[in-house]
Amino acid sequence: MNIIFIQDPSDARIAGFRDIREKDLTGRDGLFVAEGEVVLRVLASPQSRCRIRSVLLAENRVEGLRSVLDALPSGAPVHVAGQGVLDAIAGFHLHRGILALGEKPTAAPAESLLDQMGDEALVVVAGGIGNHDNMGGIFRNAAAFGADAVLLDAGCCDPFYRKAIRVSVGAVLRTPMAAGLQLPEVIDQLEARGFVPYAMTPSARVPLHDAPRGGRVAVILGSEGPGLPEAVIARCRPVGIRMAGGFDSLNVSVAGGIALHHFAQRA
Repeated sequence: MNIIFIQDPSDARIAGFRDIREKDLTGRDGLFVAEGEVVLRVLASPQSRCRIRSVLLAENRVEGLRSVLDALPSGAPVHVAGQGVLDAIAGFHLHRGILALGEKPTAAPAESLLDQMGDEALVVVAGGIGNHDNMGGIFRNAAAFGADAVLLDAGCCDPFYRKAIRVSVGAVLRTPMAAGLQLPEVIDQLEARGFVPYAMTPSARVPLHDAPRGGRVAVILGSEGPGLPEAVIARCRPVGIRMAGGFDSLNVSVAGGIALHHFAQRA
């Protein structure tokens, strides 16, 4: 374990961690910050698709994480600081006391991801998801129900935003994905490969529980409020979740989780 003690918040060696709220908004040149023990363990695991660059810990967290730190790639530094210095680096009180700097995986074209999937495959497609909590929830559900990939259109927020990673409990770091896509083109690619696209919309006449399972399935999710564009819904099989008392709205990550649970139960 390569431990480096940091006593000065302006130390150049921890520049990537400094003022992380601002850097979440402005970008990190292909890097991201992961926060908390659960996320660090995923990032350092064999399932992670991301390379860990360095770690920054409060002094009292080192012993409890020794097994994880000992397994880090050779040369990955573990910076350790007192709580006051750590807070000054981050720009706010970091009560979890655990940060890691990672490298985003190489971007993969959606076509190559889809071509690698078998006859039984489940994909999540998200359009216009701008809320980081919802984005994290979508990835968490995708991992929980065994989705093969998550495809994001150009209107989605960055899933590697620190809060999205935290809400996903690290699922963002291990789930195959493609981003910056256009929904009509994604549907073309899905249909060309035998996927059935199911558009989640409260206006659907067909209830989700009647949608057949099995084969290649894509669950299409839109933003809360506007939902999916009508032109996209028209190209898919619209399905909805029956709700009580005429209520017609669920959080998008909740709706996506219910849909994934349905389709993950193979026929």
